[in-house]
Amino acid sequence: MSMHHAAQGSLEHWTDTMRAICGHFDTQLAFNRSLFIGEISTWSRAGLLLANMRTNAGNIVRQGHNADHDNDQHCYLVSQRTGFSQITQNGVCLQLAPGDMLLMDSVGACEITPFGLIEHASLSLSRAQVMRELDTESPFGKISSTSACGRVLHLMMDQLCKETELDDDAEGRALQNAFVSLLPAAFERNDTQACDPALLNGANLRSYAQKVIDESLTQPGLNPAGLASRLNISVRHLYRLFEEQGDSVCRYIQRSRLQRSADDLANPIFKGESITAIAYKWGFTDSAHFSRSFKKQFERSPKDFRVGSQQ
Repeated sequence: MSMHHAAQGSLEHWTDTMRAICGHFDTQLAFNRSLFIGEISTWSRAGLLLANMRTNAGNIVRQGHNADHDNDQHCYLVSQRTGFSQITQNGVCLQLAPGDMLLMDSVGACEITPFGLIEHASLSLSRAQVMRELDTESPFGKISSTSACGRVLHLMMDQLCKETELDDDAEGRALQNAFVSLLPAAFERNDTQACDPALLNGANLRSYAQKVIDESLTQPGLNPAGLASRLNISVRHLYRLFEEQGDSVCRYIQRSRLQRSADDLANPIFKGESITAIAYKWGFTDSAHFSRSFKKQFERSPKDFRVGSQQ
């Protein structure tokens, strides 16, 4: 196992290590140097290259005109472990909450914007292999947390970050192939552009709105105004879609988030995750509000629900 570290508070060491691992990135500070946190560790397990980054930088930017510095050998499967951030690439801007994952290209302009202190882990995958599987020139997008393949990728990434006994190169190659082969079915393409909501109406439009919601539950900023904008309809039209079924869009979002949280609390695979981490993963930003809402929905506290479900 090989390791590299960028010492906390050393902007120069951080920059050198970032460029050695990820390409020609420049860092803009959110605070003065004395408050800067920048830590990177990398390791190899059975030929799989992983990195863990923890920072409160203001912006981490790779300019598109630095083609001679680009590493065109890899794509990165990024898992947001803690905190909130925004990653922009190829003109697409994606927000990450704890538990979110995305696929990121090592080529072209890229901007990582932490909202406070964040930590994320990344796995290097063969870019050529990823491009063949996805059949795209733009390997950038979120990994679904609702599709079967997406959830398997989340579980595999979580396990790989915790795994300590993985030394067989054949096993490493098998895991790399498994990660890449699951990507096409787990990769979230921009469905709101691929499908024109203006062509839908009534129950079909409501079903489409629910699908967009279900795929966006991890985004803390998910709200009716933003959803209506993505669907290219008025907020009032969105409200009516749900009111016709005796429901409301806000209740649907909260109910769906609570159900996803309950699923994770009942899953023994996530027994090492704190209740707060699971709540934040599914878009809740206030743990007290989450606990009250959960108890109202399931008539048990999150803690009692977890204990009862895993007995």
